[in-house]
Amino acid sequence: MTPRPTRTTPTENDPAHTNPAHTNPAHTNPARTTRLTTAQALIRFLTRQYTDRDGTRHRLISATWGIFGHGNVAGLGQALVQYGGDMPFHQGRNEQAMVHAAVGFARQSNRLSTHAVTTSIGPGATNMVTGAALATINHLPVLLLPGDVFATRPADPVLQQLETPYAGDVSVNDCLRPVSKYFDRITRPEQLIPAALQAMRVLTDPVDTGAVTLALPQDVQAEAYDWPDDFFAERTWTIRRPPPEPARIAAAAQAVRASERPLLVAGGGVHHSAAEDALRAFADATRVPVASTQAGKGSLRHDHPADVGGIGHTGTATANELARTADLIIGVGTRYTDFTTASATLFSRPGVRFLNLNIAPFDAHKLAAQPVVADAREALTALTEALGDYSADPAHVEAYTNAKHAWEDRVTTSFTATATATASKDGEADARPTQTQVLGALDALVSEDDILINAAGSLPGDLHKLWRTRSRDQYHVEYGYSCMGYEIPAAIGVSLAAPGRPVWALVGDGTYLMLPTEIVTAVQENVPIKMVLLQNHGYASIGGLSASVGAEGFATQYRLPDADGRPYKGPPLPVDLAANAASLGMDVLRARTVEELRAALAEARRATRPTCVYVETETADTVSGPPPAQAWWDVPVAETADAEATPSAAEAREEYERHATARRHHL
Repeated sequence: MTPRPTRTTPTENDPAHTNPAHTNPAHTNPARTTRLTTAQALIRFLTRQYTDRDGTRHRLISATWGIFGHGNVAGLGQALVQYGGDMPFHQGRNEQAMVHAAVGFARQSNRLSTHAVTTSIGPGATNMVTGAALATINHLPVLLLPGDVFATRPADPVLQQLETPYAGDVSVNDCLRPVSKYFDRITRPEQLIPAALQAMRVLTDPVDTGAVTLALPQDVQAEAYDWPDDFFAERTWTIRRPPPEPARIAAAAQAVRASERPLLVAGGGVHHSAAEDALRAFADATRVPVASTQAGKGSLRHDHPADVGGIGHTGTATANELARTADLIIGVGTRYTDFTTASATLFSRPGVRFLNLNIAPFDAHKLAAQPVVADAREALTALTEALGDYSADPAHVEAYTNAKHAWEDRVTTSFTATATATASKDGEADARPTQTQVLGALDALVSEDDILINAAGSLPGDLHKLWRTRSRDQYHVEYGYSCMGYEIPAAIGVSLAAPGRPVWALVGDGTYLMLPTEIVTAVQENVPIKMVLLQNHGYASIGGLSASVGAEGFATQYRLPDADGRPYKGPPLPVDLAANAASLGMDVLRARTVEELRAALAEARRATRPTCVYVETETADTVSGPPPAQAWWDVPVAETADAEATPSAAEAREEYERHATARRHHL
């Protein structure tokens, strides 16, 4: 291991090296330098970056994940050994999963702290593309440090090099460009100085944050350079809270006062801004109902009088009826995805107007809205003050309150319905739980300390409609990219950010088979995640969607061919996912019935090491399952089809065209 360099500056923790905004060069001597490799300099630089918001300081890059190959082992690998006392390291098993873990940590840390991820050049680097896309789409910061091909090109091509005849400076890492908010390739050591500073700027920007990529050629990583000591002084990056323009707030207050049936839609920006208290103060003062997107759920507790639940295709009947009849939609921190707007069919009242409070101008202007470009907390606080004694119409409040209670009754019915017993081998009654009963058992167990993580399948829809969120960060559903395989690694990241809190990864069998490998990391580091593994033998959500659009659920079930050789028509595959999880090191609890499930969940919650609750679920048609979708979602249906092969295609197309005619542009 290379010895640590002799310090040529005062101790870096000296207060003279800290400035509330950036380093003050007057406090150091720019003539002094330290000779380090590019990789060593980068790691040392990262250990000295901090964020500050509202007077609270956080380490910006609090750890690094990595899988080593020839493209990073001698550079970043050696540097992480050298600075291991200052930069914690996590050993990953899959590059995509490492990015998911870092993103989970960043979201739980409210974007004030994140992790770096290093890989070798080649498949390790390209495996990160999916994770990078997820981070950028969800506006969550993560630093990616893939190795790259030789900058000096001593041999051409080297192992894993993509040869591009029309461009000599293209590598597979260029796949990361469209899914990164900032990208640079460091072909000379001194390029790292401006690139690293730009990377930190983007990671801490509340509008433009996402995946940041610094591609590092393997020869440059190991090359030494005389670095100015100013580069290693502590820097604190202040997270800005831009206030709203007074004139915009005055106009916004006028719009609210002029409305008869306003509805506030809380998006993920409420959480990113830590604006939950400001939103609650707005709701308490005005009694305007508050619906939430997937990213915004939990902005109000489920039992707050103004909370009417999720909105859109996966939303509640209460919220969606309010959306259809609202004359003013107040969007706070939302980007209005197609699930939220029911594919542009939900906000259907003639003359409906939009008022958007958003820190991103791009999102603030959506739907021809009256924009207030500002931090969500600052904008909500200012709007509440400007509204003074305004309160929503009492009749409107009474109507949505009654509708909210009626919906809660439907939720309770879904959670507690009794399944039809099926005969077990010994003749005793043995009813398998439904997915909604699994959620009901978990709902009865958790407190506000618990955190639920999900991303894909039918669970996001059930959770958005049914889950009773008890705290601002309990509901962690990644629905910007809805990435199968996110849950297990994200649970590790969340657990690292919230030690001591029960963290549940809710996983279907399809998602589990995508990316179970980080179970090994959880076992290795004894991160006590709790995984609920639901076995329903296929892609249940897409299977239902396929059947509804005339595609017969084709290739969505995990089944053998039947006796006639028809694929996917026979018995379920003879796989044992519980045994697989146990083979990776988890403690596994098998639950066959609702009573066994309740006991297993309680035991898992008490567990101090990674624990899986495995349950084979019953289909919802044997019980009162979750309420169906309360709003449309645009999934095009084949305009022509063989009537014999897909007898429901014609009806599905007619239904599609009926809904499609309701789409509208808001101008």
